[in-house]
Amino acid sequence: MKNVLAIVTLSALLSACAGLGQQAMPPLNAAAAVSARDTIPGTLSDRRAVLHASMPTPEDPLPKVELTGDLLFKLLSAEIAFQRGDWESAFVTTLVAARQTRDPRLARRATEMALSAKEADDALAAIRLWRELAPHSEEATQYYLSFLVMRDNLDEARPVLEQRLKDARPPVRALMMFQTQRLLARAKDKDAAWSMLESLLAPYMAAPEAHLALAQNASARGDHQRARDEARAALAMQPDSELAALTLAVVTPDKEDSAKFLASFLRAYPKAHDVRLAYARILVDQKHYGKARHEFETLHKAQPEDLTPLYALGILGAQTNDLKSAEKYLKLYVTELAAHPDQERDQSQALLILAQIAEENRDPDTALKWLGQIESGQMFITAQIKRAEIIAKRGDLNAARKVLAEVEVDSEQDHVQILMADAQLLRDANQNEEVLAVLDDGVRRYPNNTDLLYDYAMAAEKISQFGLMETMLRKVIVLEPKNQQAYNALGYSLAERNIRLDEAYSLIDTALKLTPEDPFIMDSMGWVQFRLGKLKEAEDLLRRAYGMRPDPEIAVHLGEVLWVKGQRADAQKLWRDAKTKDPLNDTLKNTLARLNVSL
Repeated sequence: MKNVLAIVTLSALLSACAGLGQQAMPPLNAAAAVSARDTIPGTLSDRRAVLHASMPTPEDPLPKVELTGDLLFKLLSAEIAFQRGDWESAFVTTLVAARQTRDPRLARRATEMALSAKEADDALAAIRLWRELAPHSEEATQYYLSFLVMRDNLDEARPVLEQRLKDARPPVRALMMFQTQRLLARAKDKDAAWSMLESLLAPYMAAPEAHLALAQNASARGDHQRARDEARAALAMQPDSELAALTLAVVTPDKEDSAKFLASFLRAYPKAHDVRLAYARILVDQKHYGKARHEFETLHKAQPEDLTPLYALGILGAQTNDLKSAEKYLKLYVTELAAHPDQERDQSQALLILAQIAEENRDPDTALKWLGQIESGQMFITAQIKRAEIIAKRGDLNAARKVLAEVEVDSEQDHVQILMADAQLLRDANQNEEVLAVLDDGVRRYPNNTDLLYDYAMAAEKISQFGLMETMLRKVIVLEPKNQQAYNALGYSLAERNIRLDEAYSLIDTALKLTPEDPFIMDSMGWVQFRLGKLKEAEDLLRRAYGMRPDPEIAVHLGEVLWVKGQRADAQKLWRDAKTKDPLNDTLKNTLARLNVSL
């Protein structure tokens, strides 16, 4: 499918497997995720429920304190002061009240005030009081430990972490090991945190989870050998553990080796859902799309209700231009998601791709139907722009522009996106004066937006307002000195008009140094070399650019160089190829007319 990557890339397919990323124990990287399903089954919320239900959490009694008029006045005054921005007096009043009343709720409120003001020392003082007043509060303990670790107060955190591991029941202790590992990973003193984790887990090394927690931490520290040793130790204890297998795959630097290991694990344990999902993701990452499709199809057959394989198969179909397959799976995905809403999933990308497939099938009504289902979210503006494009292609430019005019935007970025889309509709309709007017209004409103300035410059060039074009491009260069497109556009314009060629060369050379492998900038450099009379240098650059990107514009330029060198048959072949790809290309038409050539 030609433009599918304008909507979604394969990174979306990797994130399509987000089910793994929602486990209680997070992945070590994006290539393969670690699942806790074989430790405690269920969703993340299920595991949290198990964790909290399994831990002894007696209620902390609230103090019997009379709410006197004086106390009520102090608390209300503190809240009013906080709302007015005087966090410090509000914090002090609330913390003093918490100490006097011994009420943990007031200590918690004081914590919130200090955190809002980003005052770490005061926040820690309030958290210590909160935990003292509510020693069984898991929330207070989590805040307490997090602050201690982030401030490298590891000695103070140690006895609490030791006691929590000791008191936890075995199933919950497994999760707590990973929780401890994640917590200590936030410490600034990585060596001290590592030593402490080893010490804390030493009594529990008979549990595979202890080795896996150490493997994750060792990998984060860059100690890949230790990470692999710990993962292998866990796998030796529990050979069918998906968690151990995935961890070993993740901490193996060579992803080919990771893939081979996961494939061998699946041969031994073919029902290992999470391993198969991770293996499929690695195959996608390695661009082995056929093999990845097979793995996702296996997952779909095993669990038809699982949305992750459905979405992945749809994206793979689009990526490999198997539009029938893409449409089939994405329709199923949208239908299943509508029947079973999931806050962790968004159907917008699927709907956009379905709309594009409908466009490819010349079915604009169906495309508009899919786009109409995107009512909010990050893809909403993209969907409205696509709606407008389809309506304009049907011949109703006014209705298309009305769609864009009715989009409510909150930010400069969104407004600029709408303005540029409106300009593109007019550009496609050859209303170039109106294009400039729309962009002129935009530039007046957002005078330093480089995307808008660049588009404005290109619109000015289209109607031969070269002075305005140059002014805008030079402003872009001032605002973004590394904007290679601005250097290239200005240099190419000078070369195209065959003026100030030394300056054109300098501008394009700057662009090429910023992005040496850009075929279009190579094309510009080849063209300025041609204008300078350096035919060999021009041909070499243009051939290299055309080899990287066989674009009609590059073909036209290379053809003219060959024509001037006397290689007219080769030139005509390039031009015929360009005409086949883009029959309406202005550069081609102008070149053929100027050289009086008929194809």
